[in-house]
Amino acid sequence: MGAVDACPGTPPVADWLLSLLPPDLPAHGTGLLLAASAVTSFITAAFGAGGGVLLLALMTLFLPATAVIPLHGVIQAGSNAGRTLVTWRHIQWSLVAVFSLGGIAGALAGSGLLVQLRTGWLELALGAFILWSCWAPPLVLRHGGDGRIALGGGVTSLVTLFVGATGPFVAALFRPMGLERRRHVGTFSACMVVQHGLKIGVFGLLGFAFGPYLPFLAGMLVTGFLGTLLGRLALDRLGDRRFHWVLNAILTLLALHLLYRGAVALWG
Repeated sequence: MGAVDACPGTPPVADWLLSLLPPDLPAHGTGLLLAASAVTSFITAAFGAGGGVLLLALMTLFLPATAVIPLHGVIQAGSNAGRTLVTWRHIQWSLVAVFSLGGIAGALAGSGLLVQLRTGWLELALGAFILWSCWAPPLVLRHGGDGRIALGGGVTSLVTLFVGATGPFVAALFRPMGLERRRHVGTFSACMVVQHGLKIGVFGLLGFAFGPYLPFLAGMLVTGFLGTLLGRLALDRLGDRRFHWVLNAILTLLALHLLYRGAVALWG
């Protein structure tokens, strides 16, 4: 059963499309998020960052936080899988293996915390994370080593269960290692596929039903890919100084809305 019941006399094709809608997502929300997937992918491809966090924030307007994080994980896993395939020959698999070991431990620890989490805390965590991503200075780590990569994999795999978008943290793990550009992109993307895969597995084991959302997720991946293609075409034509201020302002408003929702759920 879709989120919207078909009206009498609705054409069969329209009936079928309506039946594909997720159960807790209205038709207008589905359309807006499909468009947002294209726009935010365009933003990431054209300006280098910002699209993933913006999509995460926009999804909270139409979906509960408990659904946003696993669904966003599937979308991000698909996006990173494409980059992983393109850079397959350049990936430093030893680093991916070390990161994965830490990630498994972090995901297991985080799954226990999720079970005990009260309604409202996810909204507060998401809102605080989005504000941090807008206004905090970039995270800089100055020392390399497999131990740090494993620890970072564990910490970020735990944190991603609560805030979703931990790409900036994972990128900071590899930045001090001075990897060649294609090796950096490939290794980072492979680690993000692992991390999002662990997140999807944790939410699946805890009972989140991905099945009703599969058509929606497929549409998000398709429109996101189209946005990426357009963003690459625009990459050299756009100035980004004013854009980032506008993006941060939008994200800040969305984060404050999340903080308000979380506070009301906990103490209202």
